[in-house]
Amino acid sequence: MAQIKVFYEPKMELLTVFWQSPRKNQICSELGDGIILIKDADTDEAIGIELLSYHPNDNRFDGVSVELGQANFDIS
Repeated sequence: MAQIKVFYEPKMELLTVFWQSPRKNQICSELGDGIILIKDADTDEAIGIELLSYHPNDNRFDGVSVELGQANFDIS
């Protein structure tokens, strides 16, 4: 089962979302509009995002969609 970790720090107005485990060797790149992409420095794989100046009902999440599916396995 896929899991995400969400960290919200209201005093800093910071929301961090990881869909993979945080890494010691992660790097960050600003995409614009206060959105930071977090990647594994070794594999260059995206592992999370961070939203600066976040507050509840932030419209930057309007364009985020989550797709959940189930793998089809042939057990013949």
